[in-house]
Amino acid sequence: MPTRESIQTAFAEAVETLENFRSDRSQILNLEAFVASALRTLESGHTLLACGNGGSMSQAMHFAEEWTGRFRNSRRALPAQSFSDPTQLTCIANDFGFEEVFARQVEAQGRPGDLLLLLSTSGNSENLLRAARVARDREIFCVALLGMGGGKLAAEVDLPIIVPMATTAERIQEIHLHILHVAIEAIERNLFPKSYPAA
Repeated sequence: MPTRESIQTAFAEAVETLENFRSDRSQILNLEAFVASALRTLESGHTLLACGNGGSMSQAMHFAEEWTGRFRNSRRALPAQSFSDPTQLTCIANDFGFEEVFARQVEAQGRPGDLLLLLSTSGNSENLLRAARVARDREIFCVALLGMGGGKLAAEVDLPIIVPMATTAERIQEIHLHILHVAIEAIERNLFPKSYPAA
Protein backbone atom coordinates (compact mmCIF):
# COMPACT_ATOMS: atom_id res chain seq x y z
CA MET A 1 0.00 0.00 0.00
CA PRO A 2 1.46 3.40 -0.92
CA THR A 3 2.66 5.48 1.97
CA ARG A 4 1.94 9.15 2.45
CA GLU A 5 5.61 9.84 1.73
CA SER A 6 5.53 8.12 -1.65
CA ILE A 7 2.35 9.95 -2.61
CA GLN A 8 3.82 13.31 -1.67
CA THR A 9 7.02 12.48 -3.54
CA ALA A 10 5.08 11.68 -6.70
CA PHE A 11 3.17 14.96 -6.52
CA ALA A 12 6.41 16.87 -5.85
CA GLU A 13 8.00 15.29 -8.94
CA ALA A 14 4.97 16.21 -11.03
CA VAL A 15 5.07 19.83 -9.86
CA GLU A 16 8.82 20.06 -10.47
CA THR A 17 8.43 18.63 -13.98
CA LEU A 18 5.70 21.11 -14.82
CA GLU A 19 7.75 24.01 -13.48
CA ASN A 20 10.81 22.91 -15.45
CA PHE A 21 8.75 22.99 -18.63
CA ARG A 22 7.02 26.27 -17.76
CA SER A 23 10.34 28.00 -17.12
CA ASP A 24 12.01 26.72 -20.32
CA ARG A 25 11.65 29.68 -22.69
CA SER A 26 12.53 27.74 -25.82
CA GLN A 27 9.82 25.14 -25.18
CA ILE A 28 7.21 27.80 -24.40
CA LEU A 29 8.08 29.51 -27.69
CA ASN A 30 7.66 26.18 -29.46
CA LEU A 31 4.30 25.70 -27.77
CA GLU A 32 3.24 29.15 -29.01
CA ALA A 33 4.34 28.14 -32.51
CA PHE A 34 2.28 24.94 -32.22
CA VAL A 35 -0.79 27.00 -31.30
CA ALA A 36 -0.23 29.36 -34.24
CA SER A 37 0.27 26.47 -36.68
CA ALA A 38 -2.81 24.57 -35.51
CA LEU A 39 -4.85 27.76 -35.64
CA ARG A 40 -3.79 28.37 -39.25
CA THR A 41 -4.63 24.76 -40.08
CA LEU A 42 -8.17 25.07 -38.76
CA GLU A 43 -8.77 28.56 -40.16
CA SER A 44 -7.84 27.32 -43.62
CA GLY A 45 -10.26 24.39 -43.42
CA HIS A 46 -7.61 21.71 -43.06
CA THR A 47 -7.43 18.86 -40.55
CA LEU A 48 -5.52 18.17 -37.35
CA LEU A 49 -4.15 14.59 -37.34
CA ALA A 50 -2.63 12.82 -34.34
CA CYS A 51 -1.01 9.52 -33.40
CA GLY A 52 1.11 7.82 -30.78
CA ASN A 53 1.75 4.46 -29.14
CA GLY A 54 0.25 3.17 -25.89
CA GLY A 55 -0.57 5.99 -23.49
CA SER A 56 0.44 8.46 -26.18
CA MET A 57 -2.23 6.99 -28.45
CA SER A 58 -4.77 7.68 -25.73
CA GLN A 59 -3.62 11.28 -25.68
CA ALA A 60 -3.80 11.51 -29.48
CA MET A 61 -7.39 10.26 -29.29
CA HIS A 62 -8.18 12.77 -26.55
CA PHE A 63 -6.72 15.60 -28.63
CA ALA A 64 -8.91 14.68 -31.62
CA GLU A 65 -12.14 14.30 -29.65
CA GLU A 66 -11.74 17.72 -28.06
CA TRP A 67 -12.11 19.25 -31.54
CA THR A 68 -14.98 17.16 -32.87
CA GLY A 69 -16.74 17.39 -29.51
CA ARG A 70 -16.16 20.37 -27.26
CA PHE A 71 -13.52 21.58 -24.85
CA ARG A 72 -14.80 24.50 -22.74
CA ASN A 73 -18.16 25.43 -24.25
CA SER A 74 -20.34 24.33 -27.15
CA ARG A 75 -19.23 25.48 -30.61
CA ARG A 76 -19.13 24.06 -34.10
CA ALA A 77 -17.21 20.84 -34.65
CA LEU A 78 -13.69 21.17 -36.03
CA PRO A 79 -11.83 18.67 -38.25
CA ALA A 80 -9.53 16.39 -36.29
CA GLN A 81 -8.65 12.70 -36.47
CA SER A 82 -6.51 10.29 -34.51
CA PHE A 83 -5.04 7.22 -36.18
CA SER A 84 -6.42 4.80 -33.61
CA ASP A 85 -8.97 2.58 -35.38
CA PRO A 86 -7.99 -0.98 -34.39
CA THR A 87 -9.14 -2.44 -37.69
CA GLN A 88 -6.93 -0.04 -39.63
CA LEU A 89 -3.98 -0.59 -37.29
CA THR A 90 -4.16 -4.37 -37.32
CA CYS A 91 -4.80 -4.56 -41.06
CA ILE A 92 -1.77 -2.42 -41.85
CA ALA A 93 0.39 -4.20 -39.27
CA ASN A 94 -0.61 -7.57 -40.69
CA ASP A 95 -0.01 -6.58 -44.31
CA PHE A 96 2.98 -4.21 -44.04
CA GLY A 97 4.39 -4.49 -40.51
CA PHE A 98 3.83 -2.44 -37.35
CA GLU A 99 6.37 0.12 -38.52
CA GLU A 100 3.87 1.28 -41.19
CA VAL A 101 0.70 1.60 -39.11
CA PHE A 102 0.78 5.41 -39.03
CA ALA A 103 2.66 6.18 -42.24
CA ARG A 104 0.03 4.41 -44.34
CA GLN A 105 -2.75 6.39 -42.66
CA VAL A 106 -0.93 9.68 -43.18
CA GLU A 107 -0.54 8.72 -46.82
CA ALA A 108 -4.25 7.89 -47.09
CA GLN A 109 -5.79 10.70 -45.04
CA GLY A 110 -3.28 13.55 -44.94
CA ARG A 111 -3.41 16.50 -47.33
CA PRO A 112 -1.07 19.45 -47.87
CA GLY A 113 -2.02 22.08 -45.31
CA ASP A 114 -2.95 19.57 -42.60
CA LEU A 115 -1.07 19.33 -39.32
CA LEU A 116 0.20 16.03 -37.92
CA LEU A 117 0.82 15.76 -34.18
CA LEU A 118 3.07 12.92 -33.02
CA LEU A 119 3.27 11.99 -29.34
CA SER A 120 6.17 9.98 -27.95
CA THR A 121 8.00 9.84 -24.63
CA SER A 122 11.20 8.49 -26.22
CA GLY A 123 11.08 9.92 -29.74
CA ASN A 124 12.48 6.70 -31.16
CA SER A 125 9.41 4.73 -32.30
CA GLU A 126 9.95 3.61 -35.88
CA ASN A 127 6.27 3.90 -36.79
CA LEU A 128 6.28 7.58 -35.78
CA LEU A 129 9.53 8.26 -37.60
CA ARG A 130 8.04 6.85 -40.80
CA ALA A 131 4.86 8.86 -40.33
CA ALA A 132 6.92 12.06 -40.00
CA ARG A 133 8.75 11.31 -43.25
CA VAL A 134 5.51 10.73 -45.15
CA ALA A 135 4.12 13.96 -43.70
CA ARG A 136 7.17 15.87 -44.95
CA ASP A 137 6.80 14.39 -48.43
CA ARG A 138 3.12 15.39 -48.49
CA GLU A 139 3.72 18.96 -47.23
CA ILE A 140 1.97 18.30 -43.93
CA PHE A 141 3.30 20.38 -41.04
CA CYS A 142 4.54 18.02 -38.33
CA VAL A 143 4.68 18.72 -34.58
CA ALA A 144 5.98 16.25 -31.98
CA LEU A 145 5.48 16.22 -28.22
CA LEU A 146 8.54 14.44 -26.86
CA GLY A 147 10.65 13.67 -23.80
CA MET A 148 14.07 12.25 -22.91
CA GLY A 149 15.90 14.71 -25.13
CA GLY A 150 13.59 14.23 -28.11
CA GLY A 151 15.17 11.10 -29.58
CA LYS A 152 15.46 10.64 -33.35
CA LEU A 153 12.04 12.16 -33.95
CA ALA A 154 13.16 15.66 -32.92
CA ALA A 155 15.21 15.96 -36.11
CA GLU A 156 12.43 14.59 -38.35
CA VAL A 157 9.65 17.07 -37.53
CA ASP A 158 9.05 20.75 -38.22
CA LEU A 159 8.44 21.59 -34.57
CA PRO A 160 9.60 19.47 -31.61
CA ILE A 161 8.31 20.29 -28.12
CA ILE A 162 10.45 18.45 -25.60
CA VAL A 163 9.70 18.02 -21.90
CA PRO A 164 13.00 18.91 -20.17
CA MET A 165 14.59 17.00 -17.31
CA ALA A 166 11.90 14.30 -16.89
CA THR A 167 13.18 10.72 -17.18
CA THR A 168 9.99 8.65 -16.76
CA ALA A 169 7.11 8.18 -19.16
CA GLU A 170 4.39 9.13 -16.69
CA ARG A 171 5.91 12.53 -15.87
CA ILE A 172 6.45 13.24 -19.58
CA GLN A 173 2.90 12.25 -20.49
CA GLU A 174 1.50 14.42 -17.71
CA ILE A 175 3.17 17.45 -19.31
CA HIS A 176 2.03 16.38 -22.77
CA LEU A 177 -1.56 16.46 -21.51
CA HIS A 178 -1.01 19.95 -20.05
CA ILE A 179 0.41 21.07 -23.40
CA LEU A 180 -2.60 19.72 -25.29
CA HIS A 181 -5.09 21.42 -23.00
CA VAL A 182 -3.22 24.73 -23.03
CA ALA A 183 -2.98 24.65 -26.84
CA ILE A 184 -6.66 23.78 -27.30
CA GLU A 185 -7.75 26.59 -25.00
CA ALA A 186 -5.50 29.12 -26.72
CA ILE A 187 -6.86 28.15 -30.15
CA GLU A 188 -10.46 28.22 -28.96
CA ARG A 189 -9.92 31.68 -27.49
CA ASN A 190 -8.89 32.86 -30.96
CA LEU A 191 -11.61 31.08 -32.92
CA PHE A 192 -14.47 31.46 -30.46
CA PRO A 193 -13.80 34.49 -28.23
CA LYS A 194 -17.42 34.59 -27.08
CA SER A 195 -16.82 31.29 -25.31
CA TYR A 196 -14.32 33.06 -23.08
CA PRO A 197 -15.95 36.25 -21.79
CA ALA A 198 -13.67 38.69 -20.06
CA ALA A 199 -13.67 38.35 -16.28
